[in-house]
Amino acid sequence: MKLVPDKAKGEGATAAGSAASSAAGSARRVRTQPVGSGRSAGSGKPGQAARRRRGPDRGGWTLLLLAAPGVAWFAVFAYGPMAGLVVAFKDFNIRQGIFGSPWNGVQNFRYFLESGDAWSIVRNTLFLNVLFMAASLGTGLLLALMLNEIRARHFKRFAQSAVFFPYFVSPIVISIILQVVLAGVGGRSGALNGMLGVFDLPRISWYTTPGPWPWILTVVKIWQLGGYMSIIFLAAITSIPEEVYEAGVIDGASRARMARSITTPLLAPTAAILIVLSVGRIFFGDFATIYAIVGDNGTLFPTTDVIDTYVFRSLRTVGDFGTTAAVGLFQSVVGFVFVTAAVFVQRRLNKEGSIL
Repeated sequence: MKLVPDKAKGEGATAAGSAASSAAGSARRVRTQPVGSGRSAGSGKPGQAARRRRGPDRGGWTLLLLAAPGVAWFAVFAYGPMAGLVVAFKDFNIRQGIFGSPWNGVQNFRYFLESGDAWSIVRNTLFLNVLFMAASLGTGLLLALMLNEIRARHFKRFAQSAVFFPYFVSPIVISIILQVVLAGVGGRSGALNGMLGVFDLPRISWYTTPGPWPWILTVVKIWQLGGYMSIIFLAAITSIPEEVYEAGVIDGASRARMARSITTPLLAPTAAILIVLSVGRIFFGDFATIYAIVGDNGTLFPTTDVIDTYVFRSLRTVGDFGTTAAVGLFQSVVGFVFVTAAVFVQRRLNKEGSIL
């Protein structure tokens, strides 16, 4: 066996030690080098990536700038007037002003709740709003399914415009149309009574019979809001992937079956959001439409008088600002409770499709 000379062994050990020392020194320099002092990977300037991460988000500032007008509007017209809610707890005197009038506790609330009209108008408000919500949502969904099946593009656009047009009709115009249909020009006769006469049915004095009016107002709301709701559902239908319908065609499903088993279930989240929004306004009657049609016809109050029309009539005739403010606060608080409960129920039933 050939032996290595001792001198060669010493030189090899020295070279190995030098290499190890160089590697250790390089490692120490890498560890002790301050962050950002060197050049960033893929960058021509030192620390450019770090400055980019720490710099202001220009896109965020743009979004805040776009939201500023809406936030200002809510601050001025929605949150600012909340200072006047104290009127509900005061014996308001216009000379003393909002903050100078004496406090009277919950007396305004007691006056409203203990009056003989409280239960009647709350019941009418709830009943009419439930009818309006169910009828308008159901009609909008049905119209959307029907319009979605139309293949003639020009006719489809015309049909969408036709069903959407009543949403822009003024309540005053609606009241005139209804007057002609129910009572005729000058109250002599109406188109509906003429149709009843054709079938030998007795004529009805519609404006002195309160019973049918919840259903008459519901028909008006269907005509007014059905097309509006259908446009919302049509917009949701466009987001459904085509692959889902292609799978239905492969399985041999008809158009009616796909509308019932594919489109309708996938519109459930949209319907849930619309229901939650409607529940939040369930204690607010449609003042413009109801007052334009019914007006001060006391004969129809047992079935058509809602909280909003009651408050307007009380403020106009009695001038009691405290009671009207108390009723308005009562509406808002109960509406908040209802919409919170609706959101909670929606989250329990469908957490993925919840709006909150």
